[in-house]
Amino acid sequence: MPTSPSEPLAPAAGGLVDLAVVGAGPAGLAAAVTAARLGLRVALLDAGDRPGGQFYRHPAPGLGAARPEALHHGWAAFATREAALRAHESAGRITYLPLHHVWAVVPAGSTGPTGTRPGEAGPATEWILHAVAGHAPEEEAAAVTARAVLIATGAYERQLPFPGWTLPGVVGAGGAQAMLKSGLVLPGRRVVVAGSGPLLLAVAGSLAAAGATVPAVVEAAAYTAYAGQVPALLRNPGKLVEAAGYGGALARHHVRLLTRHAVTEAHGTDRVEAVTVTRLDRDWRPLPGTARRIPCDALAVGHGLVPQLELATGLGCETRPSPDGTVALVLDAEQRTSVPGIWSAGETGGIGGAQLAMAEGELAAHSVAGAPPGARLVRRRARLRAFADAMAAAHRPGEGWTGWLRDDAVVCRCEEVPAGRIREAADDLGARDARTVKLLTRAGMGWCQGRMCGPAVAALAGEEPAPDRRPLSCPVPLRHLAELPPATH
Repeated sequence: MPTSPSEPLAPAAGGLVDLAVVGAGPAGLAAAVTAARLGLRVALLDAGDRPGGQFYRHPAPGLGAARPEALHHGWAAFATREAALRAHESAGRITYLPLHHVWAVVPAGSTGPTGTRPGEAGPATEWILHAVAGHAPEEEAAAVTARAVLIATGAYERQLPFPGWTLPGVVGAGGAQAMLKSGLVLPGRRVVVAGSGPLLLAVAGSLAAAGATVPAVVEAAAYTAYAGQVPALLRNPGKLVEAAGYGGALARHHVRLLTRHAVTEAHGTDRVEAVTVTRLDRDWRPLPGTARRIPCDALAVGHGLVPQLELATGLGCETRPSPDGTVALVLDAEQRTSVPGIWSAGETGGIGGAQLAMAEGELAAHSVAGAPPGARLVRRRARLRAFADAMAAAHRPGEGWTGWLRDDAVVCRCEEVPAGRIREAADDLGARDARTVKLLTRAGMGWCQGRMCGPAVAALAGEEPAPDRRPLSCPVPLRHLAELPPATH
């Protein structure tokens, strides 16, 4: 492997691939194997050590899991594509590069680490993907050159803070599921699942099936919000069957479902011991006199997902507001972004789940290859995207959720910034956006760079969600930057 990013990897004969795919989750994996089947030479780069992304996690080999598929929904679809990946890899059509965290995508010959902006020059015909490869402290610089790029970087959890959310035992809902899938461990023995979105039902069912007691699923939205989305629901009967399966699992394990409720405080000393659950109004404001305590030793909480867009926005790709209050990429019918030569698929175009991500990955691969995708694939993508938008609108956080944030409640965990300081910056010091709040309070300046607190800081500042534009999408050793050739300094 080269030790300098000035020496791009040669994943195929000639050193140049037709398509570089960033992310080996459902979208990226589907795109890579489809593109290879259509005759393209493909490089598949992923920060993980095995394909599958956040959705299809694998237990560590040393754990001896006999049936890892039992912890997943739709495992057969993944297994088929993983087998295709290995076959194409053996045949030399795909170069699979695990433990490669791509930190920038730049036009070949660009004059800056973020590349030329749209309109400054003609469309790029080749792209260089810079990555940090391997584990610290032995990680190396790596680079891949490609004629086209597909960004399938997925998403991360959205957290809405509340008093006590920093206590040990409070984990993300997706984090609890990841612990079970990859580590075969439970976050606790008595676990409250809370937040908003369909992921909660899947998490609660998995935890209960694995032996945890789940006293309640606390859903901030109301399922009556789906009433206005009947056409999208009827076009996706499989999703209705899936939801009914989750409901049946909760009933079998005697899990109570509390809709239009939220965990408004967690209590404990060395770890969480109980949570306060409060009824919400239609705008998610806590209703006085409705609070109750539920004993627990763990809380799995999350309010949906946020598309991970740093690579795309660093390139200048256009974004749009999503129905769930997040920001997603603007994509055309063939998954093209607004930057020529850059495609995207999966959660980056709006949260929609693994089935939609795989359909979009296949569609993008056909577009890159210039091959007609077939009407059935196009219809499946449209049907699943309509359902995803309906789901997003139903679970969009209401503006009143900040009512459960006391002034002493920590919002930015990394820099330990409480809500009161952020409110002071907005109300007394004139901050009207998250960036100004950051400059005045340091909220969002920590290790996670605002991924955990960003939505909350923006809401307290009265700002609509907006994408970050960063020259680096992940931490990069300074020696890697110093080794860049002069043309890309």
